[in-house]
Amino acid sequence: MQLFLKAVMIFFVTIVIVIALALIGDVVRDRQDYRAQAIQDIAANVGNAQTFAGPVLVLPYVETRVVTETDQNGKSVLKQIRTDKRQYIFPTRLTVSGSLPTGERARGMHKVRVYEWKGHATAQFNTQLAADDASVQRTFSKPWLSYELSDPQGLQGVPSLTINGVSTVVRPGAGFRSGNGIHITMAAPKPGDHLTFDAALTIALRGTQSFSVLPLGDDNRIDLPSDWNAPKFVGASPEQDRVAKGFAAHWRVSALSVNAQDPFILGKSVSQRPDLPDSSNIETDVPGRISVVFIDPVDAYASTARAVKYGLLFLAVTFAGFFLFEFMKRAPIHPIQYLLVGLAMAIFFLLLLSFGEHVTFGLSYLVAAIACVGLISWYLAGVLGSWKAAFGFSALLAALYGVLYGVLISEDNALIMGSALLFVLLAAIMTLTRKVDWYAVSKPSSGWKGLFGSQSETRK
Repeated sequence: MQLFLKAVMIFFVTIVIVIALALIGDVVRDRQDYRAQAIQDIAANVGNAQTFAGPVLVLPYVETRVVTETDQNGKSVLKQIRTDKRQYIFPTRLTVSGSLPTGERARGMHKVRVYEWKGHATAQFNTQLAADDASVQRTFSKPWLSYELSDPQGLQGVPSLTINGVSTVVRPGAGFRSGNGIHITMAAPKPGDHLTFDAALTIALRGTQSFSVLPLGDDNRIDLPSDWNAPKFVGASPEQDRVAKGFAAHWRVSALSVNAQDPFILGKSVSQRPDLPDSSNIETDVPGRISVVFIDPVDAYASTARAVKYGLLFLAVTFAGFFLFEFMKRAPIHPIQYLLVGLAMAIFFLLLLSFGEHVTFGLSYLVAAIACVGLISWYLAGVLGSWKAAFGFSALLAALYGVLYGVLISEDNALIMGSALLFVLLAAIMTLTRKVDWYAVSKPSSGWKGLFGSQSETRK
């Protein structure tokens, strides 16, 4: 019965610590919200996450179709049906290039990665318009040659656009629909015309955290070098050249491999899509988009949030170790002492978050772990009445912190490492207790002076 009561007390102590961990998790989310607000404030001045789409030639026309209908008297009559339509013509070949030098902007203690794309986009158009026939006639209006941008506030200077080598003046807006970007109007073609021309755009565009290209050509070639050493690519995987610093990425994709044209026609303009402070929904938000995300490989808030999820595991392992120590050494530990050690372990995650806002995640983890392991070691020396026992237990706790750090920084192997850790810990506990008669242990006559006995009596 004493064993059962002790287990119940430890359970309630665990609930208290879990509540503390939940509160710390709320603090992490609040700090993430503050950082997201800092990103939005900087993006409002520099430019949001940018998506470059285009060019696309949009030809508005009126289609007059002659149909034969039967009137109420049963006679066949000819009737003209006029319909407003648009024809979208994409480049047969699209080449997008330009460097992406990066920098930092700070809002308080939060630093945000910004970039300036010094870009060039060359497109070749080659298409044959359908000719009129006896049943269908088309009357074309002036078409738009349109480029879309997520946030034109990031434009540096005036983009330069040439058509077949002749400079033209661009106008703001997507032109053919509501949305941000630049466009020009061209001379209205005639049915049956063969449209062949080259469009070359030179542009300087600033943005925050991510840069994307929508490969709208039939054949797309995208070359993006940068000085950022830890890019994350979303969408089609690029080929990369070896460079001393940063990356040089190259994509060679066709309209057959990335379905970007149809969603572009049917969807919203890229400027009407939500801001993207991270890369979690880039591909689903704009199908076919190729993106480079400039984020720190180890984000303090994301890593701390992941660490807090392991807090209950830490607590369970530590309390199980305490319980086994009580049994092995016949040194009862009071539930209040369980509580204090559990709170010290919870404070570790708060220290990790606090230091992580000012130094690298690895350094903040090291400082927080040393502080908490040192405090617990000093406390256990008094509780257990032995520095040797306290150091032994603290060494196991330090090893546990080391394993957790490995799990946190190895995102791809986190599941297998966490599963292996659980298996090893459970195997160790089962090995140590496989010959224990728990019915005998729970009896006062078992030789244990009671799970709630005083520590001083046990040590005499």
